[in-house]
Amino acid sequence: MSSFDDRENAFENKFAHDAEMQFKAEARRNKLLGLWAAELMGKTGEAAADYAKEVIKADFEEAGDEDVYRKVSGDLADKADEATIRAQMVTLMAQAKSQLMTET
Repeated sequence: MSSFDDRENAFENKFAHDAEMQFKAEARRNKLLGLWAAELMGKTGEAAADYAKEVIKADFEEAGDEDVYRKVSGDLADKADEATIRAQMVTLMAQAKSQLMTET
């Protein structure tokens, strides 16, 4: 096998790993966002966990974060404005990535 083939395989492996880590980070962020939103709605325990699962599932409606934002925004109504929700999404993405890095 040539060094070019080795480099190509290494890049493909890195791309696959990075894509998997991004997927896991987004799912973790969505779970954390769901738990945050559930708390604002007064949900606790199993109800909060179930709501977090709903937020995770909402991410499969379309590419990007807008489906998750719409889900949480619609459910929170006047409990949080757009800027607050979007800022929380950014903050929780950083937290999710940090959590994943410490787990691996």
